[in-house]
Amino acid sequence: MADTPTSDTEQEPAARPPGPVPQGSPPTDAQASAGPPPTGHPAASSDEAPPEAVVPADRVEEGWEEEELEISELETQLLEDMDRLQSERNDYLDQLLRTRADFDNYRKRIVKQQSEHQERAAEALVVKLLDALDTFELAVAHGQGFEQVHEMLVTTLSKEGLERIDPTGETFDPNEADAVAHEDGDGGPVVAEVLRPGYRWKGRVLRPAMVKVKG
Repeated sequence: MADTPTSDTEQEPAARPPGPVPQGSPPTDAQASAGPPPTGHPAASSDEAPPEAVVPADRVEEGWEEEELEISELETQLLEDMDRLQSERNDYLDQLLRTRADFDNYRKRIVKQQSEHQERAAEALVVKLLDALDTFELAVAHGQGFEQVHEMLVTTLSKEGLERIDPTGETFDPNEADAVAHEDGDGGPVVAEVLRPGYRWKGRVLRPAMVKVKG
């Protein structure tokens, strides 16, 4: 069978001559299947985060200058505080040293005054005993008058606060007498004999009496 000739409407469209595609014309089938032409940059994705804003260099330098200024002011304040604290410490130390020196001087002055007072008290007692000493020398020179010397001496010391402890016949008191001898007897311990008298000075026992106890 002979081929049936096709009509003009059924023939394939004639190929477009090569050359640039005019702008605004629809893409051809080949161009649509090939995709968009390469641009050298990846296609932007809607899911990617936007790029961070770039801070200008002058703004960064200004921030650094402000931080350096704050640090400098802080260092200055710290140095001033340290100087003030050291000055206060030195003042307190000086006050402490002065107070200590004043206390030491006061203590030395009190000790000196007490010593001088004791010396004056002993001196006054010796002055009062000079008369008894003169009488005793006269008694020794004449071989008599010893009872008068003894009485004068006891009277002078008694006026100053000396008391004789003579517990003969009294109940034995260990606070004022030492028992150095003992003899049998009825009843409680009683002082039978005073071997050496004791003395009290203004109410305080200077020396206990040495006694013999009976009972």
